[in-house]
Amino acid sequence: MAVGVPETDVFAAADAVLARGERPTVERVRLELGRGSPARVGALLDQWWEQLAQRLRGETRLPALPTELAQSFVAIWQQATTLAHGVVEQSLAGQRQLLAVEREQLAAAEEQARQDAAQARQQTAAALAGRQAAETRLSDLEQLLSQRLAQIGDLQQQRGELQQVCNALQHQLRTLQAELHVAQQQAEQARVAQETYVRGVEERAHREVDRAREESKSRQAEHRALQRQLDELQQRMEQVRSALSEAQHQAAAQQARAELTAEQGEQQRQALEDRLCATQQALDAVRHTAVAQQARADTLEQQLVQQQASGLRKFRTKKG
Repeated sequence: MAVGVPETDVFAAADAVLARGERPTVERVRLELGRGSPARVGALLDQWWEQLAQRLRGETRLPALPTELAQSFVAIWQQATTLAHGVVEQSLAGQRQLLAVEREQLAAAEEQARQDAAQARQQTAAALAGRQAAETRLSDLEQLLSQRLAQIGDLQQQRGELQQVCNALQHQLRTLQAELHVAQQQAEQARVAQETYVRGVEERAHREVDRAREESKSRQAEHRALQRQLDELQQRMEQVRSALSEAQHQAAAQQARAELTAEQGEQQRQALEDRLCATQQALDAVRHTAVAQQARADTLEQQLVQQQASGLRKFRTKKG
């Protein structure tokens, strides 16, 4: 608020308001001055009213006039003074009430200002504490930053060393990859050669097995043919035996003929038995040959399986 307005300025403003025929009030005087706080102007306006009464009482000393005229003038002046006092008292009562309100507002404002000041002091203390904490934190952060920078330097040095190791490992890797490529080519060539060899072995084995099977089939056909011949000879032998038995029954009647027939029959039987024995031996030989061929076929199949397994192991060993 504005303070320190000179009382002469306030008094002059109040005289100017009164000269316009208006009652001097705080607002009118402040409007006339263009500045000043209500409290300051109100206090000086109270002094102006007191001095106004003294100024009016001093003006009652009039120059020598006729008695009646002087009395009339004094009576009029006293009435005007009385009215002025009434107006002044009313104005002062309002001004005092306004001043009391303003004083209460001023006291409330001062209390609020004290509270604001206390809060500001607390905030200042908190700010100082925060500043100290921030400075401590800043110092810690600077120390931590120095440590991090040192660690970064160490890490950069380690990264350089690791980069060198990585480059060496990459060179070794490229060398190993080249060697692996050569080994893969050699393994592929070995695999192709092994597969060619295995296929050759398999084809030869299959041809041997097929040939053995064909021979076995041929022997079996011969065996079946000989078996049929043996069956036929046995049937014929049975017929000869039947005929011989019948001839023996007729021997009594035809002795000479029977002896001749018996001799012939014995010769035929002997020939048939010899032929049957030869056929049986041939059949046994065929059976033995068939068994040998079957055993040979089984042996070839086992050898084929073993060769395939051995070739596969060799191929895996070379590849590994």
